[in-house]
Amino acid sequence: MICAPVFGYLGDRYNRKLLMAFGVFLWSLTTFVGSYMNDYYLFLFFRSLVGVGEASYSTIAPTIISDMFVKDLRSKMLALFYFAIPVGSGLGYIIGSGTARILGTWHWGLRVTPLLGMLAVLMILVFMEEPERGQCEGFSHLTTTSWSEDIMLLTRNQSFMLSTAGFTCVAFVTGSLAWWGPNIMWQGLKMQKGYENVEPNSVALNFGIIAMAAGLIGVPLGSYLSQRLKVRYPKADPLICAGGLLISAPLLFLGLALADKCYYPVLVLIFIGQIALNLNWSIVADILLYVVSPNRRSTAEAFQILISHSFGDAGSPYLIGVISEMLKNFFKKSNIPLLLASVTSLSNNSLQIADVKDNKNNFQSLQYALFISIIVEVLGAIFFFFAAHHIVKDKELAETETPGWPSYTPIVN
Repeated sequence: MICAPVFGYLGDRYNRKLLMAFGVFLWSLTTFVGSYMNDYYLFLFFRSLVGVGEASYSTIAPTIISDMFVKDLRSKMLALFYFAIPVGSGLGYIIGSGTARILGTWHWGLRVTPLLGMLAVLMILVFMEEPERGQCEGFSHLTTTSWSEDIMLLTRNQSFMLSTAGFTCVAFVTGSLAWWGPNIMWQGLKMQKGYENVEPNSVALNFGIIAMAAGLIGVPLGSYLSQRLKVRYPKADPLICAGGLLISAPLLFLGLALADKCYYPVLVLIFIGQIALNLNWSIVADILLYVVSPNRRSTAEAFQILISHSFGDAGSPYLIGVISEMLKNFFKKSNIPLLLASVTSLSNNSLQIADVKDNKNNFQSLQYALFISIIVEVLGAIFFFFAAHHIVKDKELAETETPGWPSYTPIVN
């Protein structure tokens, strides 16, 4: 998160191919080495270096795609790139739980992925070409501005700032669900008859499959809707993002509310809710690329990563955990309000507050804390609605380079 602006600066000025290869190599190496660390602080240090490597790749890769493809084709390529996030997260649950079960230790989960990372480094160095910045959009030899001027211009770009705020809300929800989703599902399931001895790994596996499938469907679906609607409705992109969040919010709320009542209907609700949430990924990336000039796109990517992680998925698991602990202590000291109980009860008599057990208390405290994510989703939709008001103007400014921006010589076909 902190190193993203550094790679954003470098990515707008130096060879992006080598920067990406360095990032993938660093995170693969430190992932492998970190798995052998028995000291907590050494382990934490190497896990932090993993993040440094990821900052390089995630900041620069979308800008290379933007210089290789334009318009609908770029949207399709971004969808192909960004669906790796939910799919990779889902595979993490599957491979992580499977490896831990087969080999009896979580360490080997960290020792499998570096092999794929080294393959990626080789493919970047051998097969990837470094495109000229803005080449597919008819720009040639764009002038680079200072980093401070880049930041100043980006903060004045209302579409970029509002879409970043909306995406931060998406990251908040994604982070809280990725961390606490399997836990709340497991706690709710073991309170149901016949599932008292269910294993956490089996629940994590099912949750991972759902997350991966939702990504496979949601990310390309968002790109498809964007390509179809943007032709007639220039403001379609932020409106699709807002609509996805407003659809996802009630579905995830019902999934959380019914997590201790039924299992398979809850899986369906969370699955559809995550599909709607995943509509955002490729669209937000595309918005950034067409409302920001090519010579500062890496900086814009870095800025968006910094903000979305700082106020999104970096803090949401901890915040949800803190609130859950506060509620847990409150529930132990006082009766659970009937009003709150009725939210998750199918029957007014289903909760006998005086007889609440520890597992019920743990479940409900986490459940109510996760309801915050639903409020954040609605807030994100509001940000995207405001972004729709500015999107056309900011896109035109990025395409024409308004006075005060660096000059360039367009290639006339």
